[in-house]
Amino acid sequence: MIHCTNKTFLIDLDGTMYRGDQVIPEAIRLIQRLQKLHIPFVFVTNNATRTPQQNADHMRALGFHNIQPKAFFTSAMAAAAHMKKMSTANKVFCIGESGLWEAVRESGYEIDEEKAELVFVGLDRQADFSLYSRAAYCLRHNHALLVGTNGDRRVPHGDGFLIGNGAVLEMLEYASEAKRVTIGKPSAIMMEETLAYIGKSADECVVLGDNLETDVAFGKDNGVLTIMVTSGVHTREDARRFRIQPDLLIASLDELHIK
Repeated sequence: MIHCTNKTFLIDLDGTMYRGDQVIPEAIRLIQRLQKLHIPFVFVTNNATRTPQQNADHMRALGFHNIQPKAFFTSAMAAAAHMKKMSTANKVFCIGESGLWEAVRESGYEIDEEKAELVFVGLDRQADFSLYSRAAYCLRHNHALLVGTNGDRRVPHGDGFLIGNGAVLEMLEYASEAKRVTIGKPSAIMMEETLAYIGKSADECVVLGDNLETDVAFGKDNGVLTIMVTSGVHTREDARRFRIQPDLLIASLDELHIK
């Protein structure tokens, strides 16, 4: 057992709070307990498709209460914030959905395909061969840096999966031979930007998620306690096989005793 009453929870979304459009009932009860006890939390997600407002609306529609946009920190937000610190480049090319576009614009970047020095790439479910080819040309012709919101291999979808952003990044990197930086969980960049967003240190936080390769590694690689719940991607058997082990493994969020 780990003591997490005085910690800020860094909580994953899909697989931990809900599965697609299906809520996990124990998750609603957990958030209610955290709110009642005034225990701080932030939803930290690799999903760059939704804006914070869209994330809040989605969770409210699933039955969560008093969830505000500021409670979300996405890989799109982290990517835009990190590159502002690391580069003076201001002209960018962008592939992604509303979550990435909002983060890029709010960070003050100018969309300019011809002169782009950075190419931001997040999951875009409407992207096609032409758009990817334009991005690859921009990367190679402009010697632009490829900035991936996350390197997720696959995205769960019903009983199967969709191609993840990581697979798209591999394609663009291979085609353009560009240099690449990947932001989302489990990277140190994502942790650095998350902690900066909430104003906390690593030892003041605990990661809660369902994925060994992203959530648990996110905590383990960056000095943060980890709780894994087997409601999503990985099972207890997976935890035995992987070299990454959570500090606490539970089958249900109802097992998480917070006083």
